[in-house]
Amino acid sequence: MDKVFKALADQTRRYLLDMLHEHNGQTLGELCRRLEMTRQSATQHLAVLEAANLVSTVRRGREKLHYLNPVPLHEIQERWIDKFERPRLRALSRVKQLAEKAEEAMADKPAFVYVIYIESTPEKVWHALTDADLTAEYWGHSNVSDWQVGSPWEHQRTDGSGTADVVGTVVESSPPTRLVTTWAAPDADAAAEPSRVTFDIQPHGDIVRLTVTHENLADEAERTAAAGGWAAVLSNLKSLIETGSPLPQQPWLIPQ
Repeated sequence: MDKVFKALADQTRRYLLDMLHEHNGQTLGELCRRLEMTRQSATQHLAVLEAANLVSTVRRGREKLHYLNPVPLHEIQERWIDKFERPRLRALSRVKQLAEKAEEAMADKPAFVYVIYIESTPEKVWHALTDADLTAEYWGHSNVSDWQVGSPWEHQRTDGSGTADVVGTVVESSPPTRLVTTWAAPDADAAAEPSRVTFDIQPHGDIVRLTVTHENLADEAERTAAAGGWAAVLSNLKSLIETGSPLPQQPWLIPQ
């Protein structure tokens, strides 16, 4: 939390967060156009925001896109803001809405990005994402594939029926750091472009930063559903890896 307050103490870094709130998923060049400073200085400010987990990044080809991560701001609100009078802190009330207002206007940019930190190794996280038995434990479905590029994969029910609720193709497979797959309903129109999910696994000492990017979602309703679903599934994944057991109740069954 000290890193978060340090990052927020600078006017330029607050302005960078405001720009990402207005338009999420910007490159360094796009951000620099509105800053009166060099790219090197802007990069240093962004590095501070990344260290505080206020900004996450996703590489798309040669571009590096920056996204606002509202989780630390939400934690500040829960821990401190509610202790004070709301009129004096009205300017901060919009913090609660940051996670709900990340609407992307550009179809070629990720529609939803989620970052979670897990005490583990990249190999264990990769195994948890690709092993059919483990995914059944924390996801309620088995992810079935040989995970080779071009191979099909299925999100199968665990009732023994073999029914798949999601199907797709493995686009990229680089164990244990990166997995990209397409996602679609089994009965989806073959002409429709499926959504796409990227798992980026980045080690740092004894922990792993797992970034999930779900793009090309059909509409805002689908984006909202994806946001709630990923939060529940990844929380269950974190619990299973760190404690050996998933959460005692299925988190996706909690009423929204």
